[in-house]
Amino acid sequence: MEENIKGKKWINTLGRVLLFCASCAAMLALSSGLTKGWTSAWSQVLSIAIAGACAFLLTLIFIRWEGCSLKDIGLVPGHNTLPRLLIGFVAGSGLALLQPMLVLMTGHITLVYNPDAGLNGLIINLFLYLAIAGREEIAFRGYPLRSLNYVIGPRGAQAIVAIIFIAEHVTGGMTWPQAIVGSGMGAILFGLAALKTKGIALSVGLHWAWNFGQWSLGFKNNTGFYHVVVEKGYEARAQQAGWASYIVVMALAIVFFYYWRKSPSRGIPPIDK
Repeated sequence: MEENIKGKKWINTLGRVLLFCASCAAMLALSSGLTKGWTSAWSQVLSIAIAGACAFLLTLIFIRWEGCSLKDIGLVPGHNTLPRLLIGFVAGSGLALLQPMLVLMTGHITLVYNPDAGLNGLIINLFLYLAIAGREEIAFRGYPLRSLNYVIGPRGAQAIVAIIFIAEHVTGGMTWPQAIVGSGMGAILFGLAALKTKGIALSVGLHWAWNFGQWSLGFKNNTGFYHVVVEKGYEARAQQAGWASYIVVMALAIVFFYYWRKSPSRGIPPIDK
């Protein structure tokens, strides 16, 4: 009887999580449509910010349905929130810098300074990637990950949320290989950070810095403060080097966070009781 009750609870929670993520995706599409055609450079920031606010409002509805609280899913700010956000940003910046360094070591690739980015580009993209990270961490590493973790454990919760995360990025235009390797490894890393700290501040910092750092160095659509220039005839090799370095960097970070549980006070504020 107890196993049947647990099984039913797991199915109910999974159903609510899928509905929640589908609703968040719908709000993202809706907010994008509201700002479509706007000429302001801040329109995308506003669009993502609206989607993030909708994800939080949906969270309030679904945690009531689930019978839990914002504290249970790590969305209540505390005295460790800002330190964790900053630590995550520093760590994410290091990861974002390490990947290009590994790529450049393979040769035939250079970074050329882009003078057109300017201060305005810096500010807009800093806020844009903060909005993206905040929205995605609320939508995936908040209610979905934590509620599933309570009923099926961290591995099952991580696997399900990673699949949903991958699916959203494919819907957004990524190819399946790009989403599985890129978004999939990112989902595991950010999920580990969220589960180990019982909150999303650290994962938001990591996510924010990674995306902003990649943009700054020209590794997102070749924009930012630098352009990636590949020697003619080495395009395929450069792409392979990019993916290989990404896998290495993400794997190292994932291994670190996986084993970090044995010494939770090392370099990161203690978990609130």
